[in-house]
Amino acid sequence: MLVNRILKHGKKSLAYRILYRAMRKIQRKTEENPLVVLRQAIRGVTPKVTVKARRKSGSTYQVPIKIRSTKAKVLAIRWLLGASRKRPGRNMDLKLSYELINAAKKQGNAIRKKEETHKMAEANRAFAHYR
Repeated sequence: MLVNRILKHGKKSLAYRILYRAMRKIQRKTEENPLVVLRQAIRGVTPKVTVKARRKSGSTYQVPIKIRSTKAKVLAIRWLLGASRKRPGRNMDLKLSYELINAAKKQGNAIRKKEETHKMAEANRAFAHYR
């Protein structure tokens, strides 16, 4: 699933190359198993709730909704890749490796995105009955 999200213009071999290079860089930097770091990063970024816009009598409310684990994992991967693409730097494998390492340490832009979503859901908890 991660490789298919990295994919640009149908170049799957390039996406695999980016992922494997990022894993190699994680191995060198942390001296840990890169799959463990990847799992920690995805688990750390995975949201529990999200907000969904609902229209009720002319007004739009941001209603907090619990999300299923598959949808949450897709969001986590999307946020990780988006944050790594926005990072300054030369190549994607370097940016992805740094973002994964930071996410595993509970830092970085992907973690901030998750916390923003949770704060928004908490702030709009009063509209939960519009579900």
